[in-house]
This record gives sequence, structure tokens and C-alpha cells, in this order.
Amino acid sequence: MERGTTISSLRWPVWLNAAALLVASFVAVAALSLRVRPGTEIVAVAFPPWWGTEQAFQAAASADAAIVRTTASPSLLVVRPDGHDGLARLRKAGVWLAMDPQAIAACVSR
Repeated sequence: MERGTTISSLRWPVWLNAAALLVASFVAVAALSLRVRPGTEIVAVAFPPWWGTEQAFQAAASADAAIVRTTASPSLLVVRPDGHDGLARLRKAGVWLAMDPQAIAACVSR
């Protein structure tokens, strides 16, 4: 009698389902709470993390945004975009993310 060979299949660990659900819910809650509200005059903007202070300031200035304050991270600034399409100009200048500054104030203040 020959022994049957079993082929082990790669299985997704059960705990990975819960971890994926946790990450997805965290991202959804963060996206909803950090988004910029319509009509907001002041926003927090995140530039690429490898940018220094000078490069972030130059990018904000090129988009005609007034710098309201800096944060502990040089690539995260609180700015006042100028005009109707200020956020669009900031995105063209290199902004990755625009957020409500009150939602992140406690986390990034100096």
C-alpha cells in the first residue's frame, strides 16, 4: 500500500482577516475626521516626508499660500490658501494630503 502524499496549500492566517479589517476601519475613520471641510480658510498640508523646511516653504509660496504656522515635522505646515483654487495649486506644488488643522493640532504642535 502506498502512502498518499498531501499537498499543503498556502492558507491565509485567520488572524490576518481581523488585522485587515482593523487597518481598513482605521483608514476610513482617519479619512473622515481629517478631511477639509468646505469653506475652510486654513488647512494643514503634508508635503513628502523627505522634504526639508525650505523646500516645503518654497512649494507653499509658489502656490500663493500664506504660512500660518509650522509644526514639529518640517514637511507639515498650516497654511491659508489664496483664492478659489488654492488647494488645487497646493496639490500641483507637491502637497500629498490636506487636512483639518484642528484635528491634528494636539499631535503635531511644537
